[in-house]
Amino acid sequence: MARRSKGLTFYEKKKRVSKDMVREILVTIFYCFAAVLLAFVLVFLVGMKISVIGVSMEPALYNGQEIFINRFIYKLFQPGRGDIIAFLPNGNQNSHYYLKRVVGLPGERIQIIGGYVYIDGELLDEGDTYDKISDPGIAENEVILGSDEYFVLGDNRNSSEDSRSGNIGPVKKETIAGKAWFHLSSEKEPMGFVD
Repeated sequence: MARRSKGLTFYEKKKRVSKDMVREILVTIFYCFAAVLLAFVLVFLVGMKISVIGVSMEPALYNGQEIFINRFIYKLFQPGRGDIIAFLPNGNQNSHYYLKRVVGLPGERIQIIGGYVYIDGELLDEGDTYDKISDPGIAENEVILGSDEYFVLGDNRNSSEDSRSGNIGPVKKETIAGKAWFHLSSEKEPMGFVD
């Protein structure tokens, strides 16, 4: 009679790839591909990517930083005070897109007095966020905005070509490409939403 050893055995169970496991993997790959495709289509249809040119929007946006613009939002809503918008100055298709912050809204009276912005005769409360404006440009005299015009300024007020400049002036709604929405990372700042 043969005696059986009751010691350790090193039999390995072979793992089998089941049909359910393969199906689950394929479904996951499909959903990942669909999500990437949907994101690409949404950005392509609703957004566009532009680069910041110059230092006029520092510290919010930096020279060379890439920004996604939401082209769809202003089809539903009007630009609001504080929005950073992308526009073509005077609708010039041969120009690059400018990025500036909306300060004045349609129908308002804008004037820069003593380095500060006044809207309809009232001081615009911006706290200590921006530098005192050294050159009021055309806003030295009161600028009355039309029903489709916006007054924009760069955040770096003394290094910005904006609505104070005679060659730009108030920005018409039809020249606005959209709202700055998201910025990619740069040397100075990680990627994130634009304030």
